[in-house]
Amino acid sequence: MKKRTLALALCAVLALALLSGCGGKTGATLKVGASPTPHQEILEDVVKELLAKEGITLEVVAYDDYVFPNNHVEDGQLDANYFQHITYMNEFNESSGTHLVSVAGIHYEPLGIYPGKTASLDALADKAVIAIPNDATNGGRALLLLQQEGLIKLKDGVGLTPTVSDIAENPHSFDIKELKAELLTTTLKDVDVAVINGNYALGAGLKAEDALAFEADDGAAAEAYVNVLAVKEGRENDDSIKALAKALQSPEVKEYIEKTYGGGVVALF
Repeated sequence: MKKRTLALALCAVLALALLSGCGGKTGATLKVGASPTPHQEILEDVVKELLAKEGITLEVVAYDDYVFPNNHVEDGQLDANYFQHITYMNEFNESSGTHLVSVAGIHYEPLGIYPGKTASLDALADKAVIAIPNDATNGGRALLLLQQEGLIKLKDGVGLTPTVSDIAENPHSFDIKELKAELLTTTLKDVDVAVINGNYALGAGLKAEDALAFEADDGAAAEAYVNVLAVKEGRENDDSIKALAKALQSPEVKEYIEKTYGGGVVALF
């Protein structure tokens, strides 16, 4: 009788383990770092409910910078983050010695030139002040956009991360100021135009139609700047992480992006 009772108890424990999901999926809690717009909005408004149906609790932590969310994935304070494009993540790994990997590519935010004291690119005067992000990847991206619009010319072969020292021609002597990406929207009133990341532009209430120019969203740009779900290397195959990636690439998220951001965010799945 005792053996039978023990066997039944063991069966109950095994059944409970199976119901809990192999790999710790069902009943798991995921802590994910994100920029407030659009990443946190996508996670809170759509993904959280999708994961809840899988028995996964999503906790979103908002960050206003590009450094802490990567460091906090590396040191285990976060399970994942969703705020950065793949080129920035790769550069961050190289410069900081972190071990972040992309689990899924989600969307692309075209970089835009927004008006400050000057209302159009044609109206830019000699020595006009143009603000750009000061990090290597987004700063280089901004310079490529300025070249795309014929405002400057870069040296040949500069690749995706040119710096201001790579400017070969600046016929109007534009004063290019490098500032932290998160400060660009607050300095618009003090500069002629600014090249602003999509997430900060949207967060400040700027709309796609406000931009004077966008970088082309086809080919190399979208591939190089796709925003990714990132985790520390070794966690790519966790069941809960896979569920998060699936939810982020769901039809519900694609529909939300298309309806909410008016071209300022483009789904890439």
